[in-house]
Amino acid sequence: MGEIDYGSYIPPYQQIAAEIVADIKRGTLQPGRAIPSEPQLVQRYGVARATVRRTVAYLRDQGYVFTIPHRGSYVALDLVERGLIDPPPADEPESGGSDD
Repeated sequence: MGEIDYGSYIPPYQQIAAEIVADIKRGTLQPGRAIPSEPQLVQRYGVARATVRRTVAYLRDQGYVFTIPHRGSYVALDLVERGLIDPPPADEPESGGSDD
């Protein structure tokens, strides 16, 4: 994580967004929790702040995050309901039957 492929046809903001979405799908970033701040993303990827802002706007437009002004951006709460991620695996189902 943290490397931009400048030889790629995929713009840097979309490469960063793809890594954040992968973290969301892996469960590393949980619904309702903050994504890394703009300064953290600038440092991690070595890109301009404008690129990070474009990344966050892209993620917001795609429905993966929401932003609270002056607070930060957070993973959306309704990703499963909107079909953007798979539901977490269910626990081992209970047998429901009795062994009488």
